[in-house]
Amino acid sequence: MKRGQIWGAVAGAAGAAVTGVAVGVAARKHSRVAAERRRLAAQLTEKPPQLAGLPESEPSSVTADDGVRLSCEEIEAKDGDPVLTVVLVHGFALDRRTWHFQRQSLPALSDPSIRVVLYDQRSHGRSERAPRESCTIEQLGHDLDAVIRALAPEGPLVLVGHSMGGMTIMALAEQNRELFTERVAGVALVSTSAGEVGSAGLPGTLLSRHNPLTRGVGMLARLQPTLVETARRALGEVIWTLTRSFAYGDRNVAPWLVDLVNTMISTNAVDALIDFADTVDSHNRVAALPALADCEALVIAGDADRVIPVTHSEVIAAELPAARLVHFPGVGHLPMLEQPAAMDEALIDLIRRSADRVRPRRLRRRA
Repeated sequence: MKRGQIWGAVAGAAGAAVTGVAVGVAARKHSRVAAERRRLAAQLTEKPPQLAGLPESEPSSVTADDGVRLSCEEIEAKDGDPVLTVVLVHGFALDRRTWHFQRQSLPALSDPSIRVVLYDQRSHGRSERAPRESCTIEQLGHDLDAVIRALAPEGPLVLVGHSMGGMTIMALAEQNRELFTERVAGVALVSTSAGEVGSAGLPGTLLSRHNPLTRGVGMLARLQPTLVETARRALGEVIWTLTRSFAYGDRNVAPWLVDLVNTMISTNAVDALIDFADTVDSHNRVAALPALADCEALVIAGDADRVIPVTHSEVIAAELPAARLVHFPGVGHLPMLEQPAAMDEALIDLIRRSADRVRPRRLRRRA
């Protein structure tokens, strides 16, 4: 499948389910896919990590500048006063559970001690459904600004954005360059793009509402949401296989990790996701990247990413010569879930570099 089609596969899978073609595919493949899923589960000797037992957090909410409520979470520093705050920003069709492993590992740091803030983007996860016209990357940048103002109003920051979350950080840099000069010490852009997300020579990208399938799915989802959601459930095994294929590079990835992504996607209404189609398609913020030049920068890409190919990360790194570009061999679109140890290592290195940058500044202020 060409790179521009993935967003349609994620947001429009339920729409495909209501067509005769998709239903036929489901009928033919259901038993084979189910058998393959059982085989994968049988191959795993270790039990999946429990989603319970995570560090204690303080749930909260932040009201965006247009009144939309954003569901947030704060995890305080393990030891003493935090040197900085790390804000984790998830991507399209997901929610803050994307950072499951980092939610465990990062707050445990003692050198430096940090606090962590996570939130669900508008119309995603536990956040409030937003009006269609406000589902833009520009507005997501304003939302991130609102979260920072409310939950991290002072002190140095490290911003970590995955996929559309990386685009959100770029939008904020476009809107508030002063913040990146004065407070943002580090930025990680993970599996993301600065523009031309749907480019691959396709005559009509599925990212655009001008595409008949995307437009039709969106209309049907608004008029008959129950029908669309029922169809999505009916195609569960096929969608599970699509999720594994597009989220991960390793076909033998632990099934519970596919289930986690599937759960996040299915939590979001199809028409809510399609509301973001145009903004992802039109995203172009290469011009915003120089605002990150004064920050410690990390660019991460899996070289088996079928959603946003590694070339997009290489473009970003070329615009930020001081950035560290990290390739994860054989890894797909979700390195934080597929290779959490390697992801943690890269992020902790960024956090420590960022802390080293701000410590002299703090000492000067005390003097």
